[in-house]
Parts: sequence; C-alpha cells; structure tokens
Amino acid sequence: MPTLHWVGKEKIKNHHRDVPYRVLVDDYRYQAPDTPPINSTANCIIQGDNLEALKSLLPEFEGKVQCIYIDPPYNTGNESWVYNDNVNDPRIRKWLGQVVGKEGEDMSRHDKWLCMMYPRLKLLHRLLADDGILLVSIDRHEMANLKAVLYEIYLPQNWVGEICWRNVTDNNPTNISLEHEYILCFAKNKKAIEPVWKSSVLASKQKLIEVGEEFSKNYSSAKELQAKYSHWYREHKNELWPFQDYKFIDHEGIYTGSRSVHNPGKEGYRYEYPDDIIHPKTKKPCKQPLMGYRFPWETMQKLLEQERIIFGSDETKLVELKLYAKDYKTKFPSVLELDSRTGTNEIKSIFPESTRPFDYPKPSELIFDLLSFTTKPNSIILDSFAGSGTTAHAALKLNAQDGGNRRFILIEMMDYADSLTAERVRRVMAGYGEGGKTVPGLGGGFVFQRLGEPLFDVDKQLNPAVGIDAIRRYVAWQECISADALALPNDSRHRYWLGEANGQRVFFCYEPDRATCLDLDMLAELIQNPGPTLFYADQLALGEDFMRRHNLRFKKIPRDISRL
Repeated sequence: MPTLHWVGKEKIKNHHRDVPYRVLVDDYRYQAPDTPPINSTANCIIQGDNLEALKSLLPEFEGKVQCIYIDPPYNTGNESWVYNDNVNDPRIRKWLGQVVGKEGEDMSRHDKWLCMMYPRLKLLHRLLADDGILLVSIDRHEMANLKAVLYEIYLPQNWVGEICWRNVTDNNPTNISLEHEYILCFAKNKKAIEPVWKSSVLASKQKLIEVGEEFSKNYSSAKELQAKYSHWYREHKNELWPFQDYKFIDHEGIYTGSRSVHNPGKEGYRYEYPDDIIHPKTKKPCKQPLMGYRFPWETMQKLLEQERIIFGSDETKLVELKLYAKDYKTKFPSVLELDSRTGTNEIKSIFPESTRPFDYPKPSELIFDLLSFTTKPNSIILDSFAGSGTTAHAALKLNAQDGGNRRFILIEMMDYADSLTAERVRRVMAGYGEGGKTVPGLGGGFVFQRLGEPLFDVDKQLNPAVGIDAIRRYVAWQECISADALALPNDSRHRYWLGEANGQRVFFCYEPDRATCLDLDMLAELIQNPGPTLFYADQLALGEDFMRRHNLRFKKIPRDISRL
C-alpha cells in the first residue's frame, strides 16, 4: 500500500507512546435545573492539549467510543480566526520543536499539520470501539493528505466513504466554485459495523411498517387507531432503535414529528409566509418559528392539504412535519447541502450578547444527522477538537428526540473551553433566549475537567502528587481490573489489595515515602491461600524458583508499570 511521507514523520510515528499520562482533575460539575427534560449526565468537557487528554482517557475509554467526530484545523493559512488555523499556535510550535527538533525548521505548514495530526489519530484509533466510526471534517487544503494518513492507520478495507458537504457560501464568479467540504468516514473494523447498523435499523423499520399496516387494517377510526397503537408503543418502545420517538400513527403509517419544517433549508433561505398558518381547532394563528420556515409557501400549502403537518394542542406550539418510518433513510447521503451560516446564526442565538462568539461553527443539524446514523441510544461520542461545542449540542438534541442516553466527551485546548464551549452546553441544557425567542432546555449535566499532574515525574518515578487513588486506578486498568472491581485503599483484605482479573489476584505494594520489598513476612501478611498472584513492589527478596513453584509473579515499581 502506498504511504505518505513528510518531514518529521519518523520522529512522530510512535510519539503517541511517549506522551505523558496525566490524571484528569474535576474542576466543577454542572447539572441542568429540574425543569428541563431528563438527558445524559455522565458527560465530560476537558480543557487541555488534546494529545495528552486523549492519552488520559485510555484507562477508562479504550475500545469503548462508538463515534468519534472531529473538526480539526483545516490548515488554510488563515491566522485571523479565533481558532488559529495555520498550526502556528505557540503551544504547537513548542511541541514540534521538542519532538521533531531541528528538522522542524525546514517544515512546510503541511508537514507541521501532519505531525500534529498523526499521533492524535493514533490515540483516537485506540479509543474507538471495534464497531465504531471515525468522522473527520476537512476541506481541500488537507483532504488528500488526511485520507492517505487514515488509510495507513485504519487500513483501506475500513474506509466507509466520504460525504461531500456543499455549504453554499462561495459567491466568487471568477473561479470554479469552491463550495465543498468533506467528511471522511472510517471504521475501526468495517466488518463489525455492517451487521450492527444495517440489520438493526432495517429490522426496526420493517417491523414498524408491518405494525402500521396491521393496525390500519383493523381500526378505521383515527382516534381508536392512535389509542391502540399507543398501547403497543409503550410496551415495545425500547425494542425500536432508532425509532423510539415514532409514537404516532395514521392510515399512512407510523410517524414522528420533526421541527425540520422550521429550520433554515436549502441555500439557507428562510421563507416568510404571506398568511398565517391557522390552528385547526383554535382558529388562531400558530406561533411563528424564530428562524423562518424551511419550505416555500406553496410547499407548505401542499403539506397542509396532505395532512403532513402536526399541530399542537393549541396555537402556541410550533408546527412540526410528519416523518414516516417507511421514509426513514437506511443509507446516509453522500452529498449534503447545508449553508454553514446556519451554524453561525445558531451560536449567535445562544450568545446574543456577542456579535461574533465563534467563527464558522458547524451547524448542529449537520452533526445531529451524522450522530443519528452512526450511534445507538447508549453510545459514547468523542470530539477532541470541540471548538464551540456543537457535537455536545447535537448529542443532547438527539437524546431528547429518541429518549437516548448518549454520553459525550469534549476536549478543547483553547482558553475559551469554559467561557464558550462549556457555556454553550450549559445554556443548551438549561434553555436560553428571552420572550418569543426562548429555546427550551434539553436537560443533562457534565463534569468539567482539566489535565492534572503526570503519573511519572521527571526522574521517571511514580509521582506521589497525583495521589494513590489515581495510581491504583492506572495499575488496575493495566491488569484488566474493571473500575467496578477495583478495591478501595481501605479494603478489609489489605490496603495493597487491588482486585482480581483473569483468574489472578493482584496486590500493589506501594508507599510514596519508602521502598517496599516482597519477602516472606510480607507474603504471609498478604496471602493465606495458594493460587496465582501478582505482586507489584519496589524490590523482591524471594528467589525465582520459589515464585515459580508457588505460582507467584512479581513486577517492579516503577519499571514494570507500562506507559501506554
């Protein structure tokens, strides 16, 4: 397979192994008020270098992340953005100097970008679940280079496809119109995702089509039809992924409501109607959507005639569009049209006090569509270039729609991680806006974390500043002891007892202020019954033959504590 080479590649090819493991320190926790709906709360937002933050996630999340979406710098050479897009941030330049050395002095900006991305993509690969999906937004500046690197890390057979996003913002008439961005899609193991997504989605869709036809045949009254289906729906809701929100029925089939009727649509146009939409019962004008209607007036008239519009109990609720299960797409389109300015308008509505809170954020509608197609209700979603927090916004919206409990992990290195990224998530969870522009909260909570001390100090000794609990968690993970099975330091068995995994008992004999030695006295103190046992200690005073005869193993602190 052809591979891509660039200045500095050999220096950073295995750099992800040398990145120091740092503990994550909780700064604060946020929980939305009780009034919004219930949403996921086991979320986290991390401020810090995403290379080190990704390393710190490995003990808890390696092989568990269902969907990774990242929107890295496009390397356009534009340095005027809040998020520097020329890989020229002082922190990145310092890192390149330390890792690549003098060779980095001859780097082009493309070399720098590839050096920055490669170790991060390697760590993301380790965090991705076997049936997980990686989605990367990029444009023409680095698209070819990125795809070559992803082929190298993920292998060509795990390429899923690429989505061409026509963002409809280039109005330059003198060149070929450059309106496209791309989303590259790779699987950890493509063979593992096919039965998961295709069979489950198709099976649920087919089941709802058949149930809708059966109920429609048996009940002619619309009221009785809905009542009977509602009873069936309550009993089977948890079996219907990803159709948990399809709780309505008419004689056309089973459907859900979608607010897409009043999202800015194709070309970003917002249609203002010449007449009000009248509520069929109250005969009063329905509430107008904040950002206008998606469809022209003529299209809305047809939808009303076809009874494809859902009204609330009165005119104060925004109308919605019927989405039938039979029309649910089981393949994601390879070409999207969505004006990127909708993302800017969206974040301005969340931060009305700021004229330019963030440059060119992705629309949550775009990420929502990606997540709805690639995640299950209990998936873990990771975004290590979090920016303004759009991925969290989309995950919360998706949970609110289908009753899911998706968890998000955001990583942002810039100073605005709390004031913008986390603040957006807080406002989305609690609700924002005033008067007629009020947007209800989606509920949920998160913990805000920062990168703490490294596990090893400059002398490559265990760093007591991280705390004994963090050290024990790290060693337990290394020995495949789950977090639930990890013993507390005050366990009645012994303070050195870690737990048991794979038929082996594990003791971590560590004292921050003195060396420990596994001898006969300590052995008698720790175990009374024979059996496979692993001991971590600073020194060993028992012979190899003795250890082998009694099925005992020894690992030296700190030498045998792996550095991931």
